[in-house]
Order: sequence, then structure tokens, then C-alpha cells
Amino acid sequence: MLSKDELKILLGDMESDRIERTLSIREDKIGPAVCAFSNDYPNHKHPGYILLGVSDDGTVAGAEFGDNELQGIGGVRSNGNVLPQPSMTVSTVYQFSAEEGFGKGEVVVIEVFPAFHPPVRYKGKCHIRIGPRVSVANEAEERRLTEKRTSTAKTFDAQPLPGSAVADLDSNNFQVTYLPQAIDRETLEENNRSIEQKLASLRFYDLVHRCPTNAGILLLALDPLFYLPGAYIQYIKYPGKDVSEDIEYEKRFSGALLTELAVVDRFIEGNVIKSKTVRNGSMREERVFNYPFWSMREFVMNAIMHRDYQSNAPIYIYEFADRIEIINSGGLYGEVREENFPDASDYRNPIIAEALKTMGYVNRFNLGVKNAQKKLRENGSPEAAFELNISTKFRVNIRIHPSWL
Repeated sequence: MLSKDELKILLGDMESDRIERTLSIREDKIGPAVCAFSNDYPNHKHPGYILLGVSDDGTVAGAEFGDNELQGIGGVRSNGNVLPQPSMTVSTVYQFSAEEGFGKGEVVVIEVFPAFHPPVRYKGKCHIRIGPRVSVANEAEERRLTEKRTSTAKTFDAQPLPGSAVADLDSNNFQVTYLPQAIDRETLEENNRSIEQKLASLRFYDLVHRCPTNAGILLLALDPLFYLPGAYIQYIKYPGKDVSEDIEYEKRFSGALLTELAVVDRFIEGNVIKSKTVRNGSMREERVFNYPFWSMREFVMNAIMHRDYQSNAPIYIYEFADRIEIINSGGLYGEVREENFPDASDYRNPIIAEALKTMGYVNRFNLGVKNAQKKLRENGSPEAAFELNISTKFRVNIRIHPSWL
């Protein structure tokens, strides 16, 4: 976090293109600026700063920031309008008095770090900063961002998959189904790029290595298992409370995520979720579920986002008479540890997470587990339990509603 003396230097630096001064805290003002600094088009490789409550001439303009305003500012990071999710911090409120020579009022600083996986978009548009100006990138500028990404492809889903080709992908479904959800209509209408360039702009193709990325294969491949043999979901239902040789039903979900997620959704809702009417303590009838659909959906989507796709083990969904267990390869990742789960967030597969947000399977980042637990409580079910101390796996145990026991 900046010291106040460092902030004063930023207030007076009128030449830097790494500083945005604004009096507005509207998201349609902050979002494009966050997007532009994330893209780091000039390739500074240093953070940019958005100074809220500051006039263009560097003077503090008498603004005041309450808790609601600060929550709204911080929400730019997690509400899914800036994708991939930006790396940014929001400062505490800095108080300025007239005697300090900058004017009187409060200042909030947003520090935005360059993205590992550009291009970054705000509501489907790619914004960049050239000098003091924020604008929408043209085709050549966006291509430069796409090519710059290769050297920073740190996560598995961002890496190219040698030996694969565009012919392995369902390009038609991508253009008809996914592209209109990810890119705004105006940009699409002006877009004359090749299919490779369209895929690359969303991190599904690597222009330097001329092959799809792992994310492209997972989301769009005609046969994902040909390249990633563990990339499927295995559902098994047992009649009792333990694993046994008797299997009541099993099903494998192994298609591209772009289409398979809807299949998984329908299967859970139609085959796993059941409801009935019970009388509560006041003898009033209420409808309860064996498992709330939205909780089950959140836990499954969480497994898809965070699993280790380098493992040949699939995601397992075991349904027993008294519980459901979901197991995926890969333990807690990055900044997430036992002591801060589920409050902290980090993404093993940020491109997959972005795609789930784009397709509407995730509403906001870092809220999935909390929302799932809330839905369980509202249904009268026990909260889910997690095994967090296994370095290679993540397991969640969801107990059935007591009325089904």
C-alpha cells in the first residue's frame, strides 16, 4: 500500500501515463481504466494507479467515501465485468487537509497490476491506455496484446498444447454460441479477423505456437480426452452409505465444456435433486430438497474451475444414501490456505473461470462456496464439510437433508 508521501508524488506527477485521476466512482468510468492498466499496452510491467477524488490538475476535490462507495469500488474486481479477473488493490481512505497544499477531502487509490493473460476486456471491449487517454483497442493493438501473452502464460490452461490444431475445435459452435457472449456486438460487427485471431483474443489459441491452448481444448475440442485423458466428470450412485461393488447408476460427462456444462446442469436438476413437503416446528408445510440445486451446482462448478487438469484422474461425484462427495485433483492453490478458505481466492485455471462466468455458470468470483453454504442453511441442511489438508485433492462432503434419513 502506498504511503501518503508516495501518494503526494503521484498527485503532482502530471506527465505519467500510469496515473488516472477522476472524480467519478461510477463503474463505467473505473472499469475501463482498470481494464486499460491491466492490459499494460505500453509494456511498463509496473502497476497503474487510479486516484479517486482527484481533479485533472492533481488537486483533492473534497470527496467523501463511505462503506457503500468503497464496496462498490472493490466490486469491480469480482463482479465479472472485467475479464480475466484483474489483479488490483483498493487503498484505505487518505485524508487531506487544506494546509497540505493539495486541497481538502478524501482520496482512494486503486492499484492495478499488469495481467498475466491479456487481452483484458470490460463488458466485452478491450481497453488500452496510450498516454493520458483510455480507448478501445483496434485489431492491430489487440493482436499485439495477444502475442505479448505467450511469455507470461504461467497457468496450465493458458499454455499452448503442441500437436493440436484449429481443426480439433468446434469452431462453428464457438462463433455462434460463445463469441457473442464474450465480445460486445459493436466489436463483432467491425471484426474481420481470422478464426485463429478470434480464438486467440479469448486465450483459446496461441498465435506464436500456432495451436490451441489447453483452455481451448477443454472448452471447445471435438474430443477433449484425446489430448487430456482425465478431463471428464464421473458420476457414480451407490445404494448404501459406503463404496461397494453394487452400483445403482453411473454416468460419464466427457465432452467440451462449452456444451457439456449444460448437460451436467440438467442431469443434476433432473436426476439428483428431489423435493418433498414437510411440516416445520409451527406445523406449517414447507418444501425442502434433499440437496439444494444451486448448492450442488456451485460445488460442481467449483471443482471444474479449480481442478488440476494435468492429472489423469477425473472429477468424481459420488452419491450415497446419506451424502454426496465431490472430489477433484489439485488441493488448495496459490494464496488460498486452510486458515483463509473460503475467504481468499486464487485461480488455478483463470481462463476456465472466465469462461464459466461468460456462460453464466458463475455470477461473481470468490462467492461460490459462501453462496452454496447459504443455500444449504436456507434449506435446513447441514453445511458442507471440506477436506483441505490433502495436497493433491480437494474433497467436499454434502450431507442430505435430515428428512431423507
